[in-house]
Amino acid sequence: MTDDELEKRGVVTVFLRHEAAVLLLRRSAEVGSDSGQWGGVAGHAEGDPDGAARREIREETGLGAEAVTLVRAGDPFEAADPDLGTPWVVHPFLFDAATRAVEPDDGTTAYEWVPPTEIRRRETVPDLWGSYDRVRPTIETVRNDREHGSASLSVRALEALRDEAALAGESGDATDTWPALADLARDLGNARPAMPVVENRVNRAMAAASDERTAAGVERAAGDEIDRALAADERAAARAAERLPARVATLSRSGTVHGALRRVDPDAVLVAESRPGREGVDTAERLARETTADVTITTDAAFAGALADADAEALVVGADAVRPDGSVLNKVGTRGATAAAAREKLECLVVAASDKVLPADGDEDGPARVDREERDPAAVYDGPADVAVANPTFDLTPADRIDAVVTEDGVLDAADVREVADRHRDRAGWD
Repeated sequence: MTDDELEKRGVVTVFLRHEAAVLLLRRSAEVGSDSGQWGGVAGHAEGDPDGAARREIREETGLGAEAVTLVRAGDPFEAADPDLGTPWVVHPFLFDAATRAVEPDDGTTAYEWVPPTEIRRRETVPDLWGSYDRVRPTIETVRNDREHGSASLSVRALEALRDEAALAGESGDATDTWPALADLARDLGNARPAMPVVENRVNRAMAAASDERTAAGVERAAGDEIDRALAADERAAARAAERLPARVATLSRSGTVHGALRRVDPDAVLVAESRPGREGVDTAERLARETTADVTITTDAAFAGALADADAEALVVGADAVRPDGSVLNKVGTRGATAAAAREKLECLVVAASDKVLPADGDEDGPARVDREERDPAAVYDGPADVAVANPTFDLTPADRIDAVVTEDGVLDAADVREVADRHRDRAGWD
């Protein structure tokens, strides 16, 4: 078969993900093949797989470009259709969907949002799991992602654990799978040391599964922890919304902060662009779309001056880690922003689920480590002079710069933070 023939027979399989569930569509007789079977969004690639994926999403679900975001395009692979005797070149895609409200076309008789592991338990179109396997979250997803916040990455870590547990449960003695899954859990927990929420949530899942010590137990516990984690992040946002004034400032991109701002719909929001990733740009765009606030974005260097002129009443930021002593590790620029906020006598609020508290270390207040995730030095300076370069992703804000740490359980004082840190340390004892 020539490359041209393969190109003509290319198809796309698209998984739409909302939170940690994917959309499965049951095919009707209208589609001509695989009737009654479950699949993702699918269609002919026609020489442009990316364009075909977006077209099929629109036609089969009614979701436009503004409602979906490409996460990953997987490597294409060849799969045979036993009904037609035709080899197809499948192009897998994963998109995040902003909503579960879809409007399927006549090619679909039913649809469900389900954990992806459900693919392995249903009658599906040929090699549907093979497509998902090429785009699903892995430890590399967690380790290498520099775009998404720590809460989001903690869910991706739990997805990776859940999916591997489902695969392990289909092979060999159920109890023999525990050592390999325990190794994976440790690796996932250590993938981002600056983001303890990843480790804490993986540890909670493994602690829940540690009595049974089976693949099925790990899969079930990881799924339960995904649900609990998403609910905790939502509750933290709701709690923060109760405290937010009408005019606020923020920086970087925190899903929990965004959820709080969306709820309160403030009059005005000032956003720092947050280099080098410029996550603040995405935050500003989303707030402009989803709220009625007057949104202003400014450079990091100009943020302090803009804050003085903005008539803001509070600075609200997320957190990648809350240390047991109450200090906060967050996107670089947070420490300077809190200093500017203090000068302007603004309330400084940190919004984060309690799972972002760093586990305590023995009898001390907490471990001394501060992982700032240094980026490529050449992005700052690659000249001939003998100079040291600091290009951190995160900085540490002292506890006395922060007026309140708002979590799903309300505001945590110093004693509360230490108690949460102790619980996280104890839960790590599953290992």
